Amino acid sequence: MEITAQTAEQLRITPEEFELIKQKLGRTPNFTELCTFSAMWSEHCSYKNSIKWLKTLPREGGRMLVAAGEENAGLMDMGNGYGVVFKIESHNHPSALEPFQGAATGVGGIHRDIFTMGARPIAALNSLRFGNLKDNKTKRLLAGVVHGIGHYGNCFGVPTVGGEVYFDECYHTNPLVNAMSVGIVKVGKTVSATAEGIGNPVFFVGSATGKDGIGGASFASANITEESVEELPAVQVGDPFQEKKLLEACLEVIETGAVVGMQDMGAAGIICSTAEMSAKGGVGMRIDLDKVPTRQQNMKAWELLLSESQERMLIVVEKGKEDAVLKVFEKWDLPCSNIGEVTGDGLLQFYMHGELEAVVPAYELVLGGGAPQYAREYKEPAYLQEIAKFSVNDVPDIKDATELRNVAEQIIQLPNIASKRWISVQYDSMVGAANAGTNAPSDAAVVLARGTGKALAMTVDCNSRYVYANPQVGAAIAVAEAARNIVCSGGEPIGVTNCLNFGNPYIPEVYYQFVKAVTGMGEACRAFNTPVTGGNVSFYNQNPDGPVYPTPTIGMVGVIDDISNHMTLDFKRVNDVILLIGKVKNDIASSEYLHKIRGVNYSPAPYFNMEEEKHLHEVIAALIKNKAVQSVHDVSEGGIMVTLMESGFNRGLGFDVSFNNHYVDESNERNDAFWFGEAQGRVIVSVADEHMEAFLQHIENAGIETVELGQVTSGDVLVNGDNWGNINEWKYKYDTAIEKLIQA
Repeated sequence: MEITAQTAEQLRITPEEFELIKQKLGRTPNFTELCTFSAMWSEHCSYKNSIKWLKTLPREGGRMLVAAGEENAGLMDMGNGYGVVFKIESHNHPSALEPFQGAATGVGGIHRDIFTMGARPIAALNSLRFGNLKDNKTKRLLAGVVHGIGHYGNCFGVPTVGGEVYFDECYHTNPLVNAMSVGIVKVGKTVSATAEGIGNPVFFVGSATGKDGIGGASFASANITEESVEELPAVQVGDPFQEKKLLEACLEVIETGAVVGMQDMGAAGIICSTAEMSAKGGVGMRIDLDKVPTRQQNMKAWELLLSESQERMLIVVEKGKEDAVLKVFEKWDLPCSNIGEVTGDGLLQFYMHGELEAVVPAYELVLGGGAPQYAREYKEPAYLQEIAKFSVNDVPDIKDATELRNVAEQIIQLPNIASKRWISVQYDSMVGAANAGTNAPSDAAVVLARGTGKALAMTVDCNSRYVYANPQVGAAIAVAEAARNIVCSGGEPIGVTNCLNFGNPYIPEVYYQFVKAVTGMGEACRAFNTPVTGGNVSFYNQNPDGPVYPTPTIGMVGVIDDISNHMTLDFKRVNDVILLIGKVKNDIASSEYLHKIRGVNYSPAPYFNMEEEKHLHEVIAALIKNKAVQSVHDVSEGGIMVTLMESGFNRGLGFDVSFNNHYVDESNERNDAFWFGEAQGRVIVSVADEHMEAFLQHIENAGIETVELGQVTSGDVLVNGDNWGNINEWKYKYDTAIEKLIQA
């Protein structure tokens, strides 16, 4: 067939890119070759519209053991001769079309990124976004995604220990499904995703290849439409039991010393793994595609190259040690085929039954090589002018005790705030390598890393409404909250992986959100000394009604050197003093209260000061280390009132608290701002009587604002002297709110 610019456009290659391909090859590509460029030059694989700005993020320093982007996942030093490997990625588009398999294969893919480096995954987290929970489509998507995550993770044997779920209309058509995996490895025992050694054999291992997911990488680089179901041949199908065998086999084969390099086959399948491994090693490969194990007959060369069938790896083996590799995979009853060899010419040569099907230079396909890089136009969205008009004085304050209680009842039952119990009970948080510390109620998930003498604290965070209101500040807040959650749990934040979910980058207003969010993220990561180890960009989260909120999800990992410093968020004893550390602000901007209760759609990001935030973290870390506090819980969505409620739920302890106007550092003090405002840089702690003197001395030395709110009770909830009943009554409302909406 004749290959033209029109053919290229059908494969989502622009006319300009088609000319560039012809220039790089010195000829017109055939169809198979054009397919390889379509996949590898897609935004999903090449980051062509984002790499310029990603390079501005802090990508080295701290405890990093490999530079950002060098390997499949980030690797950082956790001490005692061990490294922590972690990464987050999106599976948004597949999950929108087939929620169960889309989410399940997202979990499987991110775990492969961890164990392909020689690390054993010990924990999983996720960050999810859906539309209005009252909508039947949202209920179907939520049920499918949660079932998919739970099924794959539970069967694979890695606990799901944390996450976040938000609901907003903008995610109605395009939900977000971001999956994070964390693993541990002995330093020096990692395997690189590289090909080296001319003549070394190339092995395909794992599940047989089918037609599922063909074109998935380029599909993930396009807007979702009503016709999307017809455009994608099939969403990938995952098999967690097969992946469990693959995990054990890969970790075992590394111990043979025969492995030169290894990479999983994720987006763009065989073409991606062969190209990236070859380009990294400065070599080429000769591949016989007919030697690839298949599930379907008569697959064409381009189908084999682009298939995204799950549970597959590409391994370069030291020549002469093939039998050791074959023996391991035979033991685990997994397909293992020698499909080619490493060459020295930098070319990828793909054969089918002895016929040469495609020849492409590996370097020209990959990110950082020949793939194009663009600097897109951006301009400030018009809606930011509406946000600038916001005045808190236009919003009526809560006028009396009855209204305060009514608002509190509404707030704790909002889907973005209420218990995610309906979701979390479907995840096994104890399977595999985790321990009892996993389920302790702390701001970050805490997992004891067995054999290392350490624990890991981990979290995923992003309030996309804040980012929508101010992309630069909102993204910085996402980093700050992640760090705050880890510090409040007794950990030291060490590094970040991110999943940047945005709309169409060719829309200047969307690209503005992206640029400003990356800028804010970089500023915050430098401030908290948490370099970005890698991650994922997911553009085209767009539907006919417009883009989703800008959602730069932050996955952060911290280390707890002494497990006795693990701090939980729940009140411990009756009569302990409850205090707020941090500034009291007259701020309701972008709060759940303002948006859901008062119906205000346009308001700025909440108060945030980077230096104050850093100081707060230092103070909290010292208080925990010195055993001066009984509980620590950060103030986030829902404000102080929700923080107090959540602190009481676990042990059935209540609180007796009051608001005194002289605490506020501004005029025109507001009840709603005090109880439900979401100003950043604040933490609720409880302190035992015998520790109060030491606590106050530390606070005075630190020079940080602190307000005594009241004390812990045996179960009664008293606010400004009014009895609101028992804490367990409030817990029931909090626990069952989402279940009631789903069942309605």
